[in-house]
Amino acid sequence: MNIASTHHQVISKQQLKYALAATDSFIAEVVPGETFEVETELNIGGHLITHVHEKLDETKVTLPFVNPATGPVRLKGAKPGDMVVIDVLEVGVHGLGYTALWPGIGIFPDWVRKKEFGIQNRNVVVENGIVHWSDTLKLEAHPMVGVIGVAPVAGGTLTIDNGVHGGNLDIQEVTNGNRIMFPVFHEGAYLYFGDVHALQGDAECNGMGAIEIRGHLTLRVDLVPAPKHMTWPRIETPTHICTVGCARPLDDALRIAFEEMIYWLEEEYRIPASEAYMLLGQIAEARCTQMVNPKFTYVCKVAKKYLPKR
Repeated sequence: MNIASTHHQVISKQQLKYALAATDSFIAEVVPGETFEVETELNIGGHLITHVHEKLDETKVTLPFVNPATGPVRLKGAKPGDMVVIDVLEVGVHGLGYTALWPGIGIFPDWVRKKEFGIQNRNVVVENGIVHWSDTLKLEAHPMVGVIGVAPVAGGTLTIDNGVHGGNLDIQEVTNGNRIMFPVFHEGAYLYFGDVHALQGDAECNGMGAIEIRGHLTLRVDLVPAPKHMTWPRIETPTHICTVGCARPLDDALRIAFEEMIYWLEEEYRIPASEAYMLLGQIAEARCTQMVNPKFTYVCKVAKKYLPKR
């Protein structure tokens, strides 16, 4: 899909935030049904990769001030009890990206000594849908949005973290052609977007594990009443419905994702909860998409081919 030539409101990445909060001033406004574009910054924000051989060091990253998000964007008419529906039309990525090993961040954290492998990074060129890992290895890009969500019910949540409001979910299904849904906690919703990846493996195992890159998003937004039992973000693809859970330990994140799926199957597809639970034992597709943030992310998926018509 290439819709760059269409004229939409473009929301600049110049006003970046490191937390999702309802205390920030809106930087733009969109209305239900509107298609708009959003620029996003590299996950380390103040420092940009300028050439393919550049080496990162500890002065380039200040934790937890990573994953700067563009926002908040006001969704006109949004209020508590609503559900924001965001259609991801295009995640545009091009140019220089990177991945890195960073002591203390990853699935093998040696947080006291911070030894591990030391600081290492690999910079890559991303162009024409290809991540140029090396002269001999080319990887197909699968662009996705790592940070997406609304302001939480109270206070602010750092963009390195996540929760029922979304945030740093790092879910590969937040990508071209898919739909993501959030409950609304405040008037205007307070939409945030950032941390685009050109490619990410499950678990995002090395912390800065994706191909981190600037992004240019094309999105369409809508507003509907929230389902009665919706608590966490939901995702819909052409082939699947997906529920999300974020927690530590990992098994709690899994339980949340499955619980949310049972609610969805019962409320929208009229499958009684006990039957839905048994059905998931046969058809659920589930995985951890990241386990390097303060709370892990787990996704439960059900193929639409098994479901009755809505």
